[in-house]
Amino acid sequence: MTEPATAPEVASAPPPVIEFRGVGLTYPGPPPVPALRPCDLTVLTGDYVTVVGPSGSGKSTFLNIAGLLDRPTSGRYLLDGVDTGAVRDAGRTALRGRRIGFVFQSFHLLAHRSALENVTLALLYNGTPRGQRPALAREALERVGLGHRVDAVPSRLSGGERQRVAIARAVVARPSLLLCDEPTGNLDTVTAESVLSLLDQLHREGMTLLVITHDREVAARGRRTITIRDGVLKENDAAARESGVRT
Repeated sequence: MTEPATAPEVASAPPPVIEFRGVGLTYPGPPPVPALRPCDLTVLTGDYVTVVGPSGSGKSTFLNIAGLLDRPTSGRYLLDGVDTGAVRDAGRTALRGRRIGFVFQSFHLLAHRSALENVTLALLYNGTPRGQRPALAREALERVGLGHRVDAVPSRLSGGERQRVAIARAVVARPSLLLCDEPTGNLDTVTAESVLSLLDQLHREGMTLLVITHDREVAARGRRTITIRDGVLKENDAAARESGVRT
């Protein structure tokens, strides 16, 4: 007797990298100040989202919540399917170290450490065995085009090279999300373009990007652009229908 055919297993889609469900943050008063009004947002694996808005609009609050630096006062934030509100502070720190890479406008490199050492230090707190760290750091620097500058200290690097070291440090642990805060703010036009091209390359390789910027040209590099104004997060109607953004 022939065994009945079984349907092939279908791999389930991974959870969204970012899922906001009514997430908002209000600073206590008096009077209370709503820095980010309750919103829904979904960012899928491999997405490239840019976030724009004027000074004081809520961009920094949004970044701090997405980066697990602040806790929202309302709603739920799921990162890779993990309900971050249910995780204690130590667990949030570990989750941030494993799942999120940060790139800042001011680089935040240690002045007296080489490029290799700056990148290696990013692996100190995520459980990577000591013996594996230098090779992984060197691989990350090669990935951003700085394999020939591993021994240079930041003062011997150009602004663009320093930002590339910062990006290597952010991606060395292969995070789920690369969170960039004004990544070209301190760079001239030509250097900024080279850094943006690197971000494009990382996106093509499958990295999920969330870029905070005040620059409309930088914002245009993303596949989706979200605007924050007076704490209200909005996306254009077509993109919102596709991605699930509601305010």
